[in-house]
Amino acid sequence: MILAPEEHVDVDTPTGPMRTYILRPAGEKRYPGVVFYSEIFQVTGPIRRVAAYLAGHGYVVAVPEIFHELEGEPGVVLEYDQAGADRGNAHKFTKTLASYDADVRAALDLLAGHSACNGALGSMGICIGGHLAWRTAFQPDVQATASFYATDIHSRTLGEGKNDDTITRFGDIRGELLAIWGRQDPHVPQEGRDEIRAALVAADTNFTWLEVNGQHAFLRDEGARYDAELADQCLGLALDLFHRALR
Repeated sequence: MILAPEEHVDVDTPTGPMRTYILRPAGEKRYPGVVFYSEIFQVTGPIRRVAAYLAGHGYVVAVPEIFHELEGEPGVVLEYDQAGADRGNAHKFTKTLASYDADVRAALDLLAGHSACNGALGSMGICIGGHLAWRTAFQPDVQATASFYATDIHSRTLGEGKNDDTITRFGDIRGELLAIWGRQDPHVPQEGRDEIRAALVAADTNFTWLEVNGQHAFLRDEGARYDAELADQCLGLALDLFHRALR
């Protein structure tokens, strides 16, 4: 599908305006909405390209700046280098869990009220964004969630104080979940993946679990860890989920 020109909205949140980018198909037809959460580097080129990919398959995609209150102005993109990683990781543990959750609700409400959205809502995320997608799945109006190598779930360390409750709340997930992991990802080791999967089973969650031979950031089309064939296969699985659950 041909895309409409990208737009952005500065969404009100308890911690200030959250710049959120909207990508969608051109025309007057209405489509399901997907909140897409970035890595710690915010809305980079690779993130925009994945968002465009989703939008081109018939979705209204909202991409929020996850650290909007910690960067002095909208539009800040952190570099894929050590300095960028250090800054992003510092933000990850400075922002409060309540702020993350308030942003989740604000992004969903933005999509639900968008003129191009038909009201069906899903979420997707990568790295820290994968974790935020899980927390978005706790919202009762979210019907489908795709998460790629979500960090900090097994360690319970998202947010200020490093004491999140995500793994204890899987029973709140009412929609369908797709969880994709790389076996060679040092951020989520085998024992961590086993703990998460066991918690999903115990909560009787409707989920699909996939572990692939990939490294952390195998979806990112910049850098040595990118695996184009694997990324294409896994994005196809995410689309399969959204097509099935949101249409």
